[in-house]
Amino acid sequence: MKNLTKTKWFTFGTYLLLVLVTVLISYLLLQSSNSFKNVFQSFFDVTENRTFDYRQRLRVLHKHPLPNNDIVILAIDDASVEYLWDKYGEWPIPRNVYADIINYIEQQNPRAIVFDMMFIKSLRSMHSADKYFTETMNKYDNIYTGLNFDNQPYDVRKPADLPDRIKLSINNQSKIDLKTKSKKNTNCRVILPELLNGRVEVGSTNVIRSNDGIIRKISPIIMYKNEAYPYLAFKIGSDVIRNKKDNSFTIDKKGKLLVGNTKIPLTNEGEAILNWYGSKETHTNVPFYKVIKELDGSNINNFDFKDKIILVGVTAQSMHDTKSVPIENEVYPGVEVHATFANNMLDNNFIEKTSTTVNIGIILFVVAIVGCIAMFSTSTLFATLSTTLFAFAYLFISYYVMDWYNLWIPVVVPVIAIGVAYTLSLIAKYLMKSRDFEYQYKLATIDGLTELYNHRYFQDALRKQIDISQRYNQQFSLIICDIDFFKKFNDTYGHQAGDAVLRQVAQTLKKNSRTTDYVCRYGGEEMSIILPNTNADDAMMLAKRICNAVSEKPFHLTPVDTAPVTISLGVATFPDNAQTPQDLIEWADKGLYYAKEHGRNQVGRY
Repeated sequence: MKNLTKTKWFTFGTYLLLVLVTVLISYLLLQSSNSFKNVFQSFFDVTENRTFDYRQRLRVLHKHPLPNNDIVILAIDDASVEYLWDKYGEWPIPRNVYADIINYIEQQNPRAIVFDMMFIKSLRSMHSADKYFTETMNKYDNIYTGLNFDNQPYDVRKPADLPDRIKLSINNQSKIDLKTKSKKNTNCRVILPELLNGRVEVGSTNVIRSNDGIIRKISPIIMYKNEAYPYLAFKIGSDVIRNKKDNSFTIDKKGKLLVGNTKIPLTNEGEAILNWYGSKETHTNVPFYKVIKELDGSNINNFDFKDKIILVGVTAQSMHDTKSVPIENEVYPGVEVHATFANNMLDNNFIEKTSTTVNIGIILFVVAIVGCIAMFSTSTLFATLSTTLFAFAYLFISYYVMDWYNLWIPVVVPVIAIGVAYTLSLIAKYLMKSRDFEYQYKLATIDGLTELYNHRYFQDALRKQIDISQRYNQQFSLIICDIDFFKKFNDTYGHQAGDAVLRQVAQTLKKNSRTTDYVCRYGGEEMSIILPNTNADDAMMLAKRICNAVSEKPFHLTPVDTAPVTISLGVATFPDNAQTPQDLIEWADKGLYYAKEHGRNQVGRY
């Protein structure tokens, strides 16, 4: 009996060591290995983000947290747009209207008036109205407006130099790379110089969506020309919190952006995770047209703007300034996103992700609990039920930790760790081998010969890309290519030479495609490339580049034999050429057949 107990403990110790090593290695690989990230990124990122969304929705149902009543949105809603069109006969409206609004609100001493708008030079602008507007904006010291960074090429717009007065001085004591999320900010669409160089406070309105198009994080600091600039709502919040205008900030060693007594936790890429408040009209909304009527004397509402932060922005659905957000499957107007960030700052209410060290500790804890349940349970059914209940308990804990402490503890990796730990415990007890999840995933999605995505993955990705393009009104393109005279290589040099050609063509396609493209083996000697957010002209240009890259490359058929290889390609664009996956493939095929019939080694376009 004593020996049996020793054997049981030895088995448990061996199992526990195996589980801990497996889970820790997997987690560290996920954090550091680019190849591992490329395989699992879609699953882990999307799934973990969804768990965040569900937790946020539960908080909203319980009305946690509540919005700050000091934030008021002066909303240009659908009713206001209709009223303004009737009154002024155009959009945008004359800017002197905004000046009148400013003077009216300033009589009540608001904390700040913030325009979620870009006041740029316009053909419709009137000199007298713009002069009155800019003078009014610069008359007060609590007016804010936005500008936008983009990646327009130099020959379209010369990148502007921004005044020193709006730059930030950042004392970064952490390992956070602020440039990661700002790499595409190579250009800037400037506003009226009277505002840019005047007293008006200026901040960026740039937001960055997750891979699924949903906004969960905001970069409070945006880099442009190696200089730091504030996100508009961050500038507002920092001025209000510190009760002064100061462009100097510190990021401490723990990665927290210090603003007075408020500490904004940042991700490794310098983003702040927003805490959401509910429906798309969370904060107090005052319709813009009602204030106009108040100015005209045709309506008396007695609006209370004293000590309020007033955000002026478009909320009308017809103006299409909407963003996808995590809660309630809704979209927010852009101004509501800015209000949410400012609200998080005022209430010190941002979400913080737990550190890698804490995440590892969580994984070790759940593994140890599951190991005890599985290894010391005499009944497999009892162990299975107990492990399942423990997993659900962890999900509830993850919600309440976010609800009470604003902490985003991971769900996907710990739940997977629970499953892995339980599986490995059964393996240890019944001498079974664990499945290699990475290998299984690769078998399901990657072609073994060419190492491209396989046909099944291609079909799934094509359907998904159509859904995304329809949702965001974007174009995307499809390239289908075929190796010319492929049968000749098999007949002349043997099938191993044909396989060598397939592998080398596949690598050439991958090397000359973008990282966002999906390069797949369609079947036989045919291959395909899905080009997200790519119009027909850009797709043709890329196809020609690939065609030339293949024709210019010497292909090794055997250790001593080389031969030239060419390909023919066909291009199709959604939604210009087709509306369904089958029709899009058929259209690209017709282009491919055209290239074949007109001499090969070219791009055909039907």
